[in-house]
Amino acid sequence: MSVHRIMGIENEYGIAVAADPAANPMLLSSQVVNAYANETMPNRMRRMRWDYDVETPLRDARGYDMSRADADPSQLTDEDFGVANVVLTNGARFYVDHAHPEYAAPEVTNPRDASLWDVAGDRIIQRSAELASSLTNQLITVYKNNTDGKGASYGTHENYQLSRETPFPQLIKFLTPFFVTRCLFAGAGRVGLGQEGDEPGFQISSRADFFEAEVGLETTLRRPIINTRDEPHADPDKFRRLHVIVGDANMSQRMTYLKMGSTALVLSMIEDGFLDFDVELHDPVSAMHQVSHDYELVHRVRMKDGRELSALEIQRMYIEQAHRYVAATDADEMTLDVLSEWTRVVETLATDKFALRDEVDWIAKLAIMNGYRERDHALWNDPRIAAIDIQYADMRKEKGLALLMQAKGKQQVMFTEQEIAQAVVTPPHDTRAYFRGKCVEHFVDQVAAASWDSVILDLGSDVPLTRISTPDVRKGTKDLTESLFASATGTADFVRKLQP
Repeated sequence: MSVHRIMGIENEYGIAVAADPAANPMLLSSQVVNAYANETMPNRMRRMRWDYDVETPLRDARGYDMSRADADPSQLTDEDFGVANVVLTNGARFYVDHAHPEYAAPEVTNPRDASLWDVAGDRIIQRSAELASSLTNQLITVYKNNTDGKGASYGTHENYQLSRETPFPQLIKFLTPFFVTRCLFAGAGRVGLGQEGDEPGFQISSRADFFEAEVGLETTLRRPIINTRDEPHADPDKFRRLHVIVGDANMSQRMTYLKMGSTALVLSMIEDGFLDFDVELHDPVSAMHQVSHDYELVHRVRMKDGRELSALEIQRMYIEQAHRYVAATDADEMTLDVLSEWTRVVETLATDKFALRDEVDWIAKLAIMNGYRERDHALWNDPRIAAIDIQYADMRKEKGLALLMQAKGKQQVMFTEQEIAQAVVTPPHDTRAYFRGKCVEHFVDQVAAASWDSVILDLGSDVPLTRISTPDVRKGTKDLTESLFASATGTADFVRKLQP
């Protein structure tokens, strides 16, 4: 009955060298990640690895495991390809995912913290690109977006912990229409229609056109609206992790907060069996594309029962249910705020969407582009308009349009620079990310490997590697372990004190 739950965000960043369009993106990504690791962990004596032994990327929530032979190579995320891969002191994972640098934020307990540690990742990637550019004598640029405009898409994935008892068919039934229409406020906007963007136009979501299935395990081929990956990173008998791949990369701090918060609230209603309305779509994949292409917000999608509803009407149905749900409970302050903001934003979209240009990414982007189009009589296929699209997501503080808008007070922010700087180096206090991050801070040379639910320490050549399992996301917190870190005289003493 709350927006408070375990959650987190993973961002893959676009990367390029303008002077060398043929530059190897995997090499560039490795240079970016390693540059940051070498600056922040200068005494690191060996390459830290990710602990893949505890991962199960081919387990499907529908009750079976996909065979490795049938899986696309991109799904084999439990294989170590020997590229840059570090755990940071803030509890995040920073690594190379195929052709992109990826920042996987630490686990948090609420949407505000999810947005904060997501912005911390932006600052980390900014610094990483600056360092790598200096070391390689070439300008490496990174972008917080979701497509290269040539048919490739890369993800901004959300993760939510929920009860294993929640029937997966109920998640599919009620999350699908919500995700199809959530881009109304969570979309990042994109120039071009179709996966390769070769049809002139503008659309609300940067990811929508890349989805081709309703339900499935894949993440790069035949992308499904509902991903069935069943890898809880927690007690599998109690929890599942909902892996959401439909989201856009938001520059707006407020829309990241609202995206995560509204989704958490819908999940709570599903878990509690509260939702009882008919909102199933006739063709969810087509509807997803249609909603994204309709930046005038007038298109009506066909429902399974024959009705035709607009995306705004579908969102209002969820909001009405949420108001009834919250009214029946003693809701906390953040839950009330998320619901209030969700209601306000959707109603403003219906009456004056450009009033949200300082909050909603796609509207901010559209407003800038409309100004250029009116002044220069530019069409949607004008290269100057496409340049604005990518410049909006440029992570350079002096070049990125969204970052410049934030600096000038033209896009709302939620966090002070001091809060962000703190989140760059410090883990959340109320999850196991605190334990993971503090292990790196205190024992960086002894952390041989780590994962979401383990830390492996190397106590010396004559001692076996010591795995410390952390299956409970809500343990390993500051309250439970701060004194342990403070009192330990070394890694061996720390391990001894962990023993019951």
